Amino acid sequence: MALRAGTQWLARGRGRLMKRTTILYGSILAVTVVIVALASLRPIRVLPRIAPAPGFALTDQDGNRLTSDDLRGSIVLFDFTYLSCQEPCNRTTATMREVQEQLAAEPEDDPPVRLVTISFDPERDSVEALKAAAEAAGADPTRWTFATGDPDLMKLIVGRGFNVFYEQKPDGSFRFDPTLVLVDGWGVVRAEYRVGPPRAEHIVNDIRIVANEARKSRGPARLAYEATHLFVCRTR
Repeated sequence: MALRAGTQWLARGRGRLMKRTTILYGSILAVTVVIVALASLRPIRVLPRIAPAPGFALTDQDGNRLTSDDLRGSIVLFDFTYLSCQEPCNRTTATMREVQEQLAAEPEDDPPVRLVTISFDPERDSVEALKAAAEAAGADPTRWTFATGDPDLMKLIVGRGFNVFYEQKPDGSFRFDPTLVLVDGWGVVRAEYRVGPPRAEHIVNDIRIVANEARKSRGPARLAYEATHLFVCRTR
């Protein structure tokens, strides 16, 4: 009797285990089918998640503190310069201004998009100089911020954090790689523009892709976006 009861108990246990396993694999299969269907029927475009952007605390053109936490939830386009720079900085500033103008014509600003110009020459680029440069560039203060920070920290923030090379030359000017960096609302670098300044239209299109992901990657749709990042990652 005891042997028969034990055998029946084991059989019931195996049955329950097989049922749970079937449900588990069935659920995984169903989710996979949904993800594949979403990705196939409506191709999802994403930009790669390159690396976490660095944390920072800077001072803007109004003398206010600007931190990386202040920008969380916003898509941010950064550029890096020193205010006495002429070329190629003039071209980069022009590109930032064109991006600002095109964003102003966008039908929605969700999530919000910010532009930040960071000077790596804080010893000469004072708050007053930043404000004058922002006004000369036509920066909308609600959209485009000029900022700098502690000299000892700028190399860590710009050089190591954003991976932008620069060094000061004996004449006081700088040798550096003109770079723009696009960061999403989660603080992740999504694009780096390192060869000349790119066309503003190209940057704005990338901003649209990141913004669209932020708006739509909620609930079940998030699985489709995560699958795209893992398996497809269509960057253009």
